Amino acid sequence: MNYSLEEILQYVEEEDAKFIRLAFRDVFGVQKNVSVMPDELTKAFEDGIAINASAIAGFTSSGYANLHLKPDASTLSVLPWRPDRGRVLRMICDVHAPDGEPFECDTRAILKKAVDEAGKDGISFMIGSESEFYLFKKDGDGNPTRMPYDEAGYLDIAPLDRGENIRREIVLTIEEMGLKPERSHHERGPGQNEIDFHYGEPLVAADNAITYKMVVDTIADRNGLVADFSPMPLKDRPGNGCHVNIYARDEAGNDVCRHAAAGIIRRIRDITLFLNPSEDSYSRFGTCTAPNRISWSSDMDSELISVTTYRGMVRTELRSPDALSNPYLAYALIIHAGLEGIRQQMELPDEKDPRGELLPQSRAEACLIASESDFVKRILPAGVLEAYVR
Repeated sequence: MNYSLEEILQYVEEEDAKFIRLAFRDVFGVQKNVSVMPDELTKAFEDGIAINASAIAGFTSSGYANLHLKPDASTLSVLPWRPDRGRVLRMICDVHAPDGEPFECDTRAILKKAVDEAGKDGISFMIGSESEFYLFKKDGDGNPTRMPYDEAGYLDIAPLDRGENIRREIVLTIEEMGLKPERSHHERGPGQNEIDFHYGEPLVAADNAITYKMVVDTIADRNGLVADFSPMPLKDRPGNGCHVNIYARDEAGNDVCRHAAAGIIRRIRDITLFLNPSEDSYSRFGTCTAPNRISWSSDMDSELISVTTYRGMVRTELRSPDALSNPYLAYALIIHAGLEGIRQQMELPDEKDPRGELLPQSRAEACLIASESDFVKRILPAGVLEAYVR
């Protein structure tokens, strides 16, 4: 809901809120925040709250000493694990340059532009995510270990699945914050879990993804555990993926998902660096059910993309991304690739083509492909591309 400043100030008073976290993210999707007192909210909305640009990854080449955070009122939520008295609220912010214009390297702004460009063509995208993570124990000093919280497997139940209560607490917490989780379960790896989200507008879906990771990390820590979203936390065990589900419709309501999927297949090598940003991302490819070739299927197999029909609606699932990706950047590039496929009425190649081209096999290869891609350069500011390649 898009609240007015007056409504937010009234809510702050009624809820006895004493701190408001103004959250944003660097170009890699790592969440940052500044806490302000209620008296600073009017300034935040009208002028923004200044931050040191040189201290934020990907912002250092902006040429600005300071950038400004302006909260998005529609993202207002309570942090449920904080005290009831002197409550802590959170709003996600857009980053602005000193002249008030959106900062070009703010990845939330990049996603907004992608959605706007699709809208000009009468195309609307909806996005959902399926994100995996491991739960590990801590040692006696509170440091993370590589000891899984349990030895359960796919869809196991308690008592073998010890993460059941943790997932329940995570789901109830994110529901309290206004998110809509779809399902949760134990995954294949020991101590590995998955929580999935319903489809939503891309910006909301990206905001939710950032919130979700914050909640998982917080609830795990409160239970004496550590959550690990990295692509390959344990050698020879299933890696953590973050599957992205996509619906696409034109303004007449026609399904254009197959064209979008063809566009994503065409551009997947160009954008892999941003979907899989770490060295370990490339160790995951080709293991367990993680794809390593550019191919698709219609039966939810372990291909790069599945294109399935349910109740007359076509859904595309992209299975290569991992949870270390910045969802704002990932969704923006996926939308642009899908939009290119729709505009050009692209058709999918042969299904399950065993000759399908390989995904990049290393981060170095992905960097080279991205740095030479006119598609990527057209969409991303030089500062963002430079930060990833560097």
